[in-house]
Amino acid sequence: MEVSVERLVYVREDDYTVAWVSAEGHPGFAAAGRALAGAQPGETLRLAGGWGEHPRHGTRYVVTGCERVVPATVRAVRLYLGSGLIRGIGPRLAHAIVDHFGEAALKVIDTEPDRLREVVNIGPARQAQIVAAWRDQQGIADLMVRLQGFGLSPLLATKIYQVFGADSAEVLARDPYRLIGQVRGVAFGTADRIALRSGVPERSPQRIKAAVLDRLAAAAARDGHCHLPLPALAGQAAELTGLEAGDVRPVVDALAAERRLVVETSPDRPDQAVAYAAEVHEREVRLAVHLARLLGAPSTLPLRAYQEDPALHEDQRMAVNMALTSTVSVITGGPGCGKSHTVRAVATTVRAAGGRVTLAAPTGKAARRLAELTGLPAMTVHRMLAHRPDQDAGTLFQESPVHADLIVVDEASMLDLQLAARLVAAVPSGSHLLLVGDGDQLPSVGPGEVLADLLRVPPVPRVRLTHVFRQAEGSAIVRAAHHVRAGRVPELPGGGGFWFEELDDPERVAERVVHLATVAIPRKQRIDPAQVQVLCPMRRGVTGAVELGRRLQERLNPAAEGRPEHWSGADVFRVGDRVMPIRNNYDKGVFNGETGTVTAVTPQDRVVEVRTGDGEVVEYGFGELDDLAHAYAVSVHRAQGSEYPFVVAPIVAEAGGVMLRRRLLYTLVTRARSWVVLVGSREALETAVHRVGHRRNTGLARRLAAALPG
Repeated sequence: MEVSVERLVYVREDDYTVAWVSAEGHPGFAAAGRALAGAQPGETLRLAGGWGEHPRHGTRYVVTGCERVVPATVRAVRLYLGSGLIRGIGPRLAHAIVDHFGEAALKVIDTEPDRLREVVNIGPARQAQIVAAWRDQQGIADLMVRLQGFGLSPLLATKIYQVFGADSAEVLARDPYRLIGQVRGVAFGTADRIALRSGVPERSPQRIKAAVLDRLAAAAARDGHCHLPLPALAGQAAELTGLEAGDVRPVVDALAAERRLVVETSPDRPDQAVAYAAEVHEREVRLAVHLARLLGAPSTLPLRAYQEDPALHEDQRMAVNMALTSTVSVITGGPGCGKSHTVRAVATTVRAAGGRVTLAAPTGKAARRLAELTGLPAMTVHRMLAHRPDQDAGTLFQESPVHADLIVVDEASMLDLQLAARLVAAVPSGSHLLLVGDGDQLPSVGPGEVLADLLRVPPVPRVRLTHVFRQAEGSAIVRAAHHVRAGRVPELPGGGGFWFEELDDPERVAERVVHLATVAIPRKQRIDPAQVQVLCPMRRGVTGAVELGRRLQERLNPAAEGRPEHWSGADVFRVGDRVMPIRNNYDKGVFNGETGTVTAVTPQDRVVEVRTGDGEVVEYGFGELDDLAHAYAVSVHRAQGSEYPFVVAPIVAEAGGVMLRRRLLYTLVTRARSWVVLVGSREALETAVHRVGHRRNTGLARRLAAALPG
């Protein structure tokens, strides 16, 4: 049966797709199946399958096979050109092109593109744009066929083409391992399937090298490790390739000779070697060198005397004195212990003495929160490092903010190795660097454990604030957080800001979380549902961020007739969606973890427009949407540095509850300002409280200790 795709209804991460299609004699019906994966509105498909009944959704065409074909009728050609698949052509221009060329419109674009100028409003620039977009679509379609031949999802085709463009087919044929790390969703297994089916030998050094580097990258991404013990790395790579560890060791040596990885003595076991990816090793060494430089430099702080503030608690006064006398120092402490008030005291003292102060945090939300709590300007670390001097009188800093006399970085537990190395290398000798954070929170998303490593080096000055102030003592959230930090289960069910609702079945937990976030809490508190944030310990599963985010989107921002939307893989973007970047993009000026709202979806230009929390408007091309995630439900890790009025979270032992750890639960609870509601099993909650979790493999503490005198 030959059909035209009118719109997508549902796409699941396992490729299961439901589309509303039309065919001659069938004006509109649902087609469903994994074979539909990658289908886009406007395409013409030749389907194999048969009619079936769905228990909830009724009659639908069950697809078992799918082939893309060139639209052959005037209606199908008009639908294809007006769908947004070809950038530069909207519905109105599609009508004009088809009115002029009829059924031959696509053939003209393909073989006689100069004739497009016969159509009103198509000049040389628009013609070139249309032809380039047509070539891209043909390339993606060809790539889909290739991937299906390897037994892989055609949804990968757009992602691969976005990275490699017209060279995509050659990359698949010559070196599919290049896909690893460059194309989101492609790990060793996917690239290896292509390689082996293309004739790459099982014992090929190219294959084993890819496996070794993949295991190092996976350890960094999954567990935050900077290095792996050599025996563990060889064993994991051997398991991945189905070979023996003895086959891997010579390849590790070859990678070391190529300077793609570094092998050195373990920081913890002198009898064992460890392996680093070369770029991770370079960052760790650079960070240690520059920390030692700052610690050893004489202070240039313009401060002659400091009048102690009697309103500060004793440990706060110690912290202020430390920050004013030490070129590198650390302040830690839990909620309600006065970290922000201490920072304000340090900053105002330096400013009063004529010194320049920069306050920064790893994310935009954390920076805005720091500014609110201290009453002083703050920015993201990324913006601070990217700043260029500007003589405009309206500029906050006439010189780069990293050249301040005092630099304070809040939420320092979020600093990964890469960002910390860039930051510390940029700070001038003699300036004071004050890192402020809660060492009991989750470490950074990226590899490394910078704050914890600094606290393992005795010569690094530090003060831990432990006094909980009376105002904070009255907060049920603060009490619950300190219980969790101490390894004790909070008082249940709780009240006054902390509440635990006991349910055992994950499906019922998911339903309850969605109801609380969209109906119960907004109704009781008389607030907009946007003030309620769902946080999830896991990404996968029925109570994971992906599935709960989908349910929340359908409840809060469902599809509407006539409103444009765009499906990117298993994600659909609509006007009004809550979204967040998941990668830093310095060109766009957006950073991982910031939130925004979709304000426009424009198929003709193939862009999604997002208004950030700072009020700036940023455009994402349809091919860039892998860098953008929905923020209806987010992982606890991605919520670091943020604070929300109301938080709802599932706490279940789904998939073994491997993510349920004390630091994760502590971080989750401390994200809420007014209320946090946990829904799940008491057993899962107790597991999270008592499970400490692993320490990351890092060498920073040893390197820094060795670089300091004495």
